[in-house]
Amino acid sequence: MTATFDLIVIGGGSGGVAAARRAASYGAKVVLIEKDRLGGTCVIRGCIPKKLMMYASRLGAELRQAEPYGWQIPEAHFEMASWQEAKSREIDRLEAIYARLLAQSGVQVVVGQAAIESANRVRVNGKLLQAQRILIATGGSPVVDALPGVEGVATSTDILNLRSVPKRLGILGAGYIALEFASILAGLGSQVSLYYRGDLPLRGFDASVRERMAASLQAQGILLHPGSHMERVEATAQGARLHVSGQVHDFDFVLNALGRRPNTTGLGLDQLGLVLSDDGAIPVDDWSETRVKGVFAIGDVTNRKNLTPVAIAEGRAFAENNFNGQQLRVDHASVATATFTNPPLASVGLAEHEALAQGKLRIYEAEFKPMKSAFTGSDAKAFMKMIVHDSSDRVLGIHMLGDDSPEIIQSLAVAYGMGAKKSDFDRTVAVHPTVAEEFMLMREPTRVVMP
Repeated sequence: MTATFDLIVIGGGSGGVAAARRAASYGAKVVLIEKDRLGGTCVIRGCIPKKLMMYASRLGAELRQAEPYGWQIPEAHFEMASWQEAKSREIDRLEAIYARLLAQSGVQVVVGQAAIESANRVRVNGKLLQAQRILIATGGSPVVDALPGVEGVATSTDILNLRSVPKRLGILGAGYIALEFASILAGLGSQVSLYYRGDLPLRGFDASVRERMAASLQAQGILLHPGSHMERVEATAQGARLHVSGQVHDFDFVLNALGRRPNTTGLGLDQLGLVLSDDGAIPVDDWSETRVKGVFAIGDVTNRKNLTPVAIAEGRAFAENNFNGQQLRVDHASVATATFTNPPLASVGLAEHEALAQGKLRIYEAEFKPMKSAFTGSDAKAFMKMIVHDSSDRVLGIHMLGDDSPEIIQSLAVAYGMGAKKSDFDRTVAVHPTVAEEFMLMREPTRVVMP
């Protein structure tokens, strides 16, 4: 017997859950299929546990900085196993909240592997489900075939399940996942070595912040190996051995952070005749619909802008358009992003090399020791950059490396999305003393750049 619905959602991560709940709120009969745990990558094995680990790492640094402020604190000791137990309890709590919210919304949840049989039929656990629309929200997962032997080493999922801090940690890659765990584990006591093919970490980000990020990582004692030719990895009795650029390096633990790819295997997309993009993503239009009418996809599986809030926004827009008569599109260009290193980096808008295509630019930059770190004698600096289109005065990009940068950039993203001009910042009275006020006090450009 076939069960009939208005919407079948495949994937119980943040995007799929958001879409399912919003569609159900408009009276749609919705079933959500998830083969693992509700919450997806972000809640279970990504953003949330990673940031909890980042807080643990940052607290150690805060304790060391407390003495100049008058606090006498005995030497502290970090226990990864204790953190791991507390983290697991928190993730279980959040997953239960997801299950409860879906139940309260009237969404039926099925645990199992979905297999698409046609544009309106999905089979799971031997049962056939039918719906007017199918939404694929299966996310992405780590690439495990980038070089020989890498399939046998840890990914971001595994490092979040550590019960002890590795003494020697090797990390392959220089994207945000690699840098975040390099910074976090260095703060917890690991000797970290970072291997990557390019000359600077964080490919695609603004060059000014990339350069300062590299310097910041080195200041944390992280060993950078740009231009690395990674050959293979092999398991050893002590951990893992990395063969790179003709040399051999032994580690207690090696993290594979060489990228992620969309989760499309086993879905039955060939039954629909869907041809994937070169990067393995499901191609969609501005409304998140595939080339097959009635079949949609959102989130990392489309490889548009792989961030949890983007998947949520795409999911809600899909539900509004298909079940509430709206015509919403997600503006991916104005989405802010952050890298939770120590200190963190955050950006909204264009990098300088991207903005140059629009014409003459005025670049405003500031680099200084914030009051908090200057008082302790720390060398840590904050770097802030604003990219302005000269003829229109419109702000094209805002970038910051420093404490609280994600919180600051999140607020500035509102102004950016509204088309703020440099003159809008100039006439805004600063809140003093804060780090954020520097964005209001950048009066003269540090340089002018011509295309």
